[in-house]
Amino acid sequence: MSLLETLRKDMFEARKSGEIDKANILGMAIASASNYKIEIQKELTDEDVVKILRKEEKKLKEAFEQYSQNGREDLAKIEKLQLDVVQSYLPMLMSEEDVLKVVKEKIGAMGEVKMSDIGKVMGPIMQELKGKADGNMVSNAVKQVLNSK
Repeated sequence: MSLLETLRKDMFEARKSGEIDKANILGMAIASASNYKIEIQKELTDEDVVKILRKEEKKLKEAFEQYSQNGREDLAKIEKLQLDVVQSYLPMLMSEEDVLKVVKEKIGAMGEVKMSDIGKVMGPIMQELKGKADGNMVSNAVKQVLNSK
């Protein structure tokens, strides 16, 4: 069963069991997937669905942080619940140590590179770590390794 089918099945089960918040966030994720499918005009892969869920995760995190900072704990609680639901369908991201290890290996294989080559370095590394690691974490690791050369 594909990830999108799992989302649909779980959304219907959540509606039947009265878990309205869970059903709503899954419905929004499914709607985003449908929109993306129309945009790219082809069937979605699980990788596409994970990409969509990562975007939803990012939006929910930002909303949660905003509500928390502004003292709106009632709204922050809802965003946190929705965030937890979305994250339950996402694969775990790599740890900072694992990302640093991959970055060191890749940069070592590239030979002599310096900070001005960051664009050339980031492309292949992000291609390998796409969907497996946070982009900011990868960027920080690349800068750390390049600065230590």
